[in-house]
Amino acid sequence: MKSINIKKLFKSEAAGNIIIFTASLLLIYLLISLYFARHFFFCTVINGVDVSLKAHDTAEDKIISYIKDYKLQLIERDGEVEEIFGQDIELKYNEKNSIYRIYYKKNLIKWIISLFNNEKYYVDDLYIYNKNNLENKINELKCLNKEIIYPQDVSFKYSNGSYEMVKEVYGNKVNKDKLKTAIETSILKGETKLDLNENLCYENPKYTLSSNKTLETKDLLNKYVRANITYIFGREKEVLDGNTINEWLSVDKNLDVVISEIEIMKYVRELSRKYDTVGIVRNFKTSVGKIVEVKGGLYGWKINHSAETKALMENIKKGEVLEKEPVYAQKALTRDEDEIGSTYVEINITRQYLWFYKEGKLIAQGAVVTGNPNRGYSTVLGTFMLNYKQKEATLKGPGYEASVTYWMPFYGNIGIHDAPWRYSFGGEIYKRNGSHGCVNAPLYLAKSIFENIHEGTPIICYEE
Repeated sequence: MKSINIKKLFKSEAAGNIIIFTASLLLIYLLISLYFARHFFFCTVINGVDVSLKAHDTAEDKIISYIKDYKLQLIERDGEVEEIFGQDIELKYNEKNSIYRIYYKKNLIKWIISLFNNEKYYVDDLYIYNKNNLENKINELKCLNKEIIYPQDVSFKYSNGSYEMVKEVYGNKVNKDKLKTAIETSILKGETKLDLNENLCYENPKYTLSSNKTLETKDLLNKYVRANITYIFGREKEVLDGNTINEWLSVDKNLDVVISEIEIMKYVRELSRKYDTVGIVRNFKTSVGKIVEVKGGLYGWKINHSAETKALMENIKKGEVLEKEPVYAQKALTRDEDEIGSTYVEINITRQYLWFYKEGKLIAQGAVVTGNPNRGYSTVLGTFMLNYKQKEATLKGPGYEASVTYWMPFYGNIGIHDAPWRYSFGGEIYKRNGSHGCVNAPLYLAKSIFENIHEGTPIICYEE
């Protein structure tokens, strides 16, 4: 008689039980899968209707029951709630819908997954409604008919030397097209709540406190107003700082900082009006001891508007702190009271006499002949300066041509020069036989001036 191996017997029985148990579970799982061939999975929602475990042929009743009392709540930004009722827009179940397509999408053996994940479906032709009625209901919404507060981007305020940010305004301006689309979509999906803010139905500010561009713009504004420019005008100074610069700054719709070139130009022009000296009245002490008023002429300080505007723009953009002179179109020799200094040519039209001083020393003097006033050729009055000097020049004008050895123009074609055709100077000659505006001088006098004068030297023409 053979002995029985108890351990081996128990092992074979355990393995058999496991196989039987596994096969039973599989059979049960497959039977449940067959159930779902005609039923919906767990946690199944179609267009807002919970049809979990419902038979396919009973889902229609569930959906019809759902839309019978359907209403959509509109949750607005200020917390106010408005409602659109399905009955008011004639919301109905579309019997010719394509819900059947969902049946074929299901993989029966994956039904167990629905225990853990929601099965949400959207059938785009499940509901129908009266579009005109919906349009009317939308037009009647309070959110579209209240006083509008428009959105405003974050802004910037200058105070105590720097800029601070001003919080954006969201307002309550609804984008009607977006709202209409969101409402239609919500109804077709069977959703019962629509948050207008979350669904971007409002017109919102483009830039807010949290926008990256906001901080960049603030930093740039503060860089510009940190600029501090001290203009030097001899003993006088003009300080330009952020308290003025901030008035020239603006921020456009893209949050880019704009510096007004027009305002900078106005400022430069104000500096010109205050500190330019071309043509001003000067009290000039003559060689004969009298003090005369000399006005007009081209001599003096004159700011170059366009060049200084450009330079100042760059100073501001770099946030520079500096002292500077403006860019000049023309400079005088000094910023002293009369700006003439101790080197100049003095021409007394009344006495028909000329003096030339260099560093306070009288270099040359003598009688001259100036322009003929009786023929409209009077020599210009005012303070001028030597434009340049040229040896051996031919002077031309209406009806004349003359060669001179020393030519020293100070106002267009008017200048000091020798006049070899003259044998006498001074007195009343200029009234009957004067020049075309130039100052005719004897050869020795013209030569002495020519050899000692430099470009820019003041030339004062006056009458007593």
